[in-house]
Amino acid sequence: MGDILIVDKINSYYGKSHILFDVSFTVLEGQTFCLMGRNGAGKTITFKTIVMDIVPKNGKVFFNGKDITGMKPYKIARLGLGLVPEDRRIFGPLTVKENLILGAIMGKGRKGIWNLDLVYKFFPILKEFQSRPAGTLSGGEQQMLTIARTLMGNPLLLLLDEPTEGLSPVIVKTLKDLLLKLKEVGTTILLSEQNIKFAMAVSDHVAIIDKGYIRYEAEIETFKKDEDIKKQYLAV
Repeated sequence: MGDILIVDKINSYYGKSHILFDVSFTVLEGQTFCLMGRNGAGKTITFKTIVMDIVPKNGKVFFNGKDITGMKPYKIARLGLGLVPEDRRIFGPLTVKENLILGAIMGKGRKGIWNLDLVYKFFPILKEFQSRPAGTLSGGEQQMLTIARTLMGNPLLLLLDEPTEGLSPVIVKTLKDLLLKLKEVGTTILLSEQNIKFAMAVSDHVAIIDKGYIRYEAEIETFKKDEDIKKQYLAV
């Protein structure tokens, strides 16, 4: 497996506040990598920096062998980095199907397995609701739509920012099953998460961020056994 994403000593600011301090990690092709941490630890700022919504003051981000530091977010998306943001950003007045077609337009010219038929196979609820305005869907259904819309662009890397936030246990289980299926078809995933059980069920590798620093990194089997780390940084 080669490197698909390299985050190299990024330092990011929110206004005048220094939020990320020399944050570094590497995501491999085909891997599900989980960035864990409490609320306010720096997970979302890290994701915003990767897609250049926030440009780091120093440090570099490399995607698929290319230095994307300072590049416009839409250009990064065209390279195949697909972000599912925490706030979902669906187009409420448009139908479910129209939202999905917009996702395909974002990935125009990029080959991959994802199309409407496959999306409807993975997300049968979206096929059932394809003619509904997206804004009428429940929170969990909107989360599924946002993931499906991003997949329609055939991204090389799928970024999921706090995917279980605010979802019921039943929908969280559905999302877990979905991510495991995505792993089976070779999808490379970087997610930020604070739900430990969910992270342990879907991830191959874990890094913990706390107060803007990467404090810990390990393969998932090692992390599962490390109760002290969980208690120290994740308040278990």
